[in-house]
Amino acid sequence: MKSDLIYPDFSFKIIGILFDVYNELGFGYQEKYYQRAIASVFYKNKNKIKFKEQVKIPLAFKRTKIGYYYLDFLIEDKIILEIKRGNYFSRQNIGQVYAYLKATNLKSGILANFTNKGVRYKRIINLY
Repeated sequence: MKSDLIYPDFSFKIIGILFDVYNELGFGYQEKYYQRAIASVFYKNKNKIKFKEQVKIPLAFKRTKIGYYYLDFLIEDKIILEIKRGNYFSRQNIGQVYAYLKATNLKSGILANFTNKGVRYKRIINLY
């Protein structure tokens, strides 16, 4: 386990769950079905990992609410998990997770892609 990771224990547990879901479902489903499968694993392990699903986060400009973000998952009130389907990480998806991190003032996010060759994931860090 790398010692320079933010929240390494939770990150590795989350990634393990992603691989478990992929190993059971495989490729080809819509994002919402992967999200439901991941949530079912979290519910079964609820004593081990706290999570919230579809978390509504307000976005403000000069203290005026201008919109909302919806996080796929917020884990342990520390890590954002965003689920996607596709073979590559788009700049838009990476930017989406980074924007979520900025809006929540959290440090760590995981972008997970369910691809035709397995699960790919990218850790995204908010340095500010």
